[in-house]
Amino acid sequence: MFPLNRHFAEAIEESLATGATLHPVVDDAFDALGALHDRVFGPGALTRTAYRIREGLPRHTAHCRFARDATGLIMAFIRFAPLRIGGVPGALMLGPLAVAPTHANQGHARRLMAEGLQSAAGAGVPLVILVGDVPYYGKLGFVPVPVGQITMPGPVDTARLLAFELASDALAAAHGMISGDVR
Repeated sequence: MFPLNRHFAEAIEESLATGATLHPVVDDAFDALGALHDRVFGPGALTRTAYRIREGLPRHTAHCRFARDATGLIMAFIRFAPLRIGGVPGALMLGPLAVAPTHANQGHARRLMAEGLQSAAGAGVPLVILVGDVPYYGKLGFVPVPVGQITMPGPVDTARLLAFELASDALAAAHGMISGDVR
């Protein structure tokens, strides 16, 4: 397991203080997760390259989580999709990560990430990739992927392609085009 940095640890405490509970994603939650996704991102999100990579993949893996608030309302979720990088299986793509605006800035996203990343580490996943903002994800331990080392099958701002190593030197070992792992 990777050690939680203070940003994760603080978020977990903050989220727990609200009474939020985390749960593995199950098929029964998909309608609520889809509605939350649409509220947070809108319909245009589905045209992004990261969403095209996820097409045809299972809707959830063992590392996906959702959060309920103290009243039982689903208010946040995170998805981890299986990837191949340069044809090599084993990595994951983090995203989408959605939190209802009414529950934003309460630590839920970072708590979901921490639990999902720990689950992935426990399963032997070496690397997690995402497209996101360095100022937010960098504090959590994500680092920019060197330009050209890992590519996506469509437009993406290369400065936003980030990686989180769950195994030593996993990023250095990963090269090539990202594709969904449909095993």
